[in-house]
Amino acid sequence: MAITITDIRRYPVKGMSGQQLDRINVTTGLGLPDDRRFALAHGSTSFDSKDPQWMPKSNFLMLAKNEKLAQLKTAFDSETGHLSIERGGKQVVNAKITDQMGRMIVAQFFAGFLGDEARGAPKLVESPGHMFSDVREKCLSIINLASVLDLERVARAQLDPIRFRGNIMIEGTPAWSEFDWVGQEIEISGVRLKVLSEIKRCPATSVNPSTAERDINIPLTIQRGFGHFNMGIYAEVLNDGEISIGDSLAVGTA
Repeated sequence: MAITITDIRRYPVKGMSGQQLDRINVTTGLGLPDDRRFALAHGSTSFDSKDPQWMPKSNFLMLAKNEKLAQLKTAFDSETGHLSIERGGKQVVNAKITDQMGRMIVAQFFAGFLGDEARGAPKLVESPGHMFSDVREKCLSIINLASVLDLERVARAQLDPIRFRGNIMIEGTPAWSEFDWVGQEIEISGVRLKVLSEIKRCPATSVNPSTAERDINIPLTIQRGFGHFNMGIYAEVLNDGEISIGDSLAVGTA
């Protein structure tokens, strides 16, 4: 059975909802375009947009600590730079976050929305070319749906794969077989990627993306069932190209 791409998503604002894509152009050494391009930094976080450095996710608003974020649905327009935020199906913010004024409008909304959960007034931050990833490398993440199904068996509950905030979801390979690809190259429609590592999961995955509630301790469930805390893999893009839903993934050796 062929390994197939079933879903592509990017997350323009770290910690916020993702955007589903039919296809996307990728560039050597980078993650998906606009993925984790923005982040909501705590008021106490010092981020230099002129000299951006990788920072641990604890410096930013995130689902691991702020599950209320899952109540919001966001959409970013790459052409106009506008971010729209919906709550309960109603738009509450629409601002051009590539401009300082727009970022201030969004930051003010989150200050009111989160209240005491935010350490000081939140700041929406960005720096051209910087990616607010959980890891230092600029890469993309791949989730094997068979592994999620096997975790459902252990959890005895249905789990939305979106919990794992992957960029690419695949089917057609046995559960957990993706871990065997670490250190190898894979190819998707002519795009070669180097699999860097497994993804260690944090409490953010315990938040149900539909209800914004912590309903299952996902890291503990993975550990009890399989003896590790991992779900998915990180991969580095090795050449420019396009990835589309329905593309096949081939596994080779580096």
